[in-house]
Amino acid sequence: MHIFYQPQLQDGLLELSEEETRHAVRVLRLNMGDIIGVIDGKGVSAKAEITELSKRTCSFRILEKWIEEAPLLPRIAIAPTKSTDRFEWFLEKAVEIGVSEICPILCSNSERRILKLDRCEKILLAAMKQSQRNWLPKLHELTSVETFIQIAQSPLLMAHCREAQKIGLTNELQTDSWIMIGPEGDFTLDEIEMALNHDATQINLGKSRLRTETAGIFALSVMNYLKQ
Repeated sequence: MHIFYQPQLQDGLLELSEEETRHAVRVLRLNMGDIIGVIDGKGVSAKAEITELSKRTCSFRILEKWIEEAPLLPRIAIAPTKSTDRFEWFLEKAVEIGVSEICPILCSNSERRILKLDRCEKILLAAMKQSQRNWLPKLHELTSVETFIQIAQSPLLMAHCREAQKIGLTNELQTDSWIMIGPEGDFTLDEIEMALNHDATQINLGKSRLRTETAGIFALSVMNYLKQ
């Protein structure tokens, strides 16, 4: 069953957007009477039947509907990589693995200082539909690491490559903690000290030196595995 996105499903809007309609008509070549799945990215899923279809309009009626509570998933603050492809790969895999919020952070050693949020949102949406998840992760604007540390309200788990007293990822850690992953040049000493002053915990991601996106995927994978 093909899955489509309608963010106003809870409000009773039973029509797909023009973009989703184009996909249904031109790519999937669906017809009236076909059964589809519809999700709103906020926990509501529905099995529906197409009742009207044109080049710009796809209306449907709901046959079944169910609601999923928001899962308890880790959050991640990560410096976007210089390579757009690598960061987009990270976004896609992060959704598939499980993440509730993503905050791109701007650090002193950041290689990328501009981010196309619209493009990132589309990647998150496509990954949510592909992995059949019902909750769309919240994507924050590109935020300076100083501002992020000030506003983050849950435990911070900071990964960096410098020598320090670190702990491994264990199931004793809070599942919805913020995982902080720096740029290829790592967090600076000042950034680390700032995080520690806000009660951040320094974490160890193993003996290998990982690329930014690899470190992010590894940390999310372990945190999600441990909660099982």
